[in-house]
Amino acid sequence: MGLKSIIMTAIFVFNCGESVISMCSAMEKIGLINEEFIFEKAPFRECHASTIVELKNGDLMSAWFGGTHEKNPDVVIWLSRKKNGQWQTPVKVADGIQHDKKRYPCWNPVLFQPVNGPLLLFYKVGPHPSTWWGMLMTSMDNGKTWSEPRRLPEDIYGPIKNKPLQFEDGVILCPSSTENNGWRVHFELMKDIGKTWEFIEPINDPKIFEAIQPTLLTYSDGSIQALCRSRQKRIVETWSHDSGKTWSKMKATSLPNPSAGFDGITLQDGRGLLVYNHTTEGRAKLNVAISQNGINWDAALILEDQPGQYSYPAVIQTKDGMVHVTYTYDLKRIKHVVIDPDKLKLEPLWDFQ
Repeated sequence: MGLKSIIMTAIFVFNCGESVISMCSAMEKIGLINEEFIFEKAPFRECHASTIVELKNGDLMSAWFGGTHEKNPDVVIWLSRKKNGQWQTPVKVADGIQHDKKRYPCWNPVLFQPVNGPLLLFYKVGPHPSTWWGMLMTSMDNGKTWSEPRRLPEDIYGPIKNKPLQFEDGVILCPSSTENNGWRVHFELMKDIGKTWEFIEPINDPKIFEAIQPTLLTYSDGSIQALCRSRQKRIVETWSHDSGKTWSKMKATSLPNPSAGFDGITLQDGRGLLVYNHTTEGRAKLNVAISQNGINWDAALILEDQPGQYSYPAVIQTKDGMVHVTYTYDLKRIKHVVIDPDKLKLEPLWDFQ
């Protein structure tokens, strides 16, 4: 074979390979409507742990913590609103300043809009997750202005990473956890926009499952499933059949977990949707899975599968039926993607491992 033939063959193989890659990428992105960064440049070096909410006027709002690096005292809570199709410049909404000579880092904001009442912003302040405390701010004007921050009662932390669940009677169930005596999951019932709280004791033995950061899914029979991050390389679960007052014994699911936060939601059609790192090592893979019953899951979408860290997703479904996800993009930016759940192509889960 002459040199020209060899070159032409190489070009053909390269182009074919490129076509295969493009085809695979297209398959992976079925159902993905839009992807964008909330900001390109920011006055902080690192950011993490985003949250997203649909406001009463239909706008989207996201928050996250950002600063020099996680645990640094300059880490504060940042906020951005998507208005007229554009994310606005991030603004600082909360910090950990205690007085002139003392400040602590902020952590894990959670935005939540109850059916009635103000917009809620939960977050944590403290030197470390084992010693932080819960904070709450409220807004009566869709996040344009905020109340003074107030500290939650002793041993009440609010939703630790993922959004709460509100019942028809107005009571809000907060999925929470602590790290000061092993990783333990507990729940909190909130009434009167944070004036009245009920603490539900931790449900897991850290010697069996070290678990934190539950996310809540609901089912037509009234049951609630809490899926939790663990150190046992699996997402673990517990169930409640009495509005979160008591919970079943924690057990492992079939879903892998690299000890990384994730989030899920019950869709308007009753299916569960989960955004998580489908791996036991690292945070380079970020996947979407769908389930009819919370037990059997199908792979639906690959959001990220490249070197880097893509983690701590937050997910909501807006009134128009679209699913919105925000997540940490390599600790430098917050990415926002829009998914049409009706267009997702489901595949056997093992194909995505």
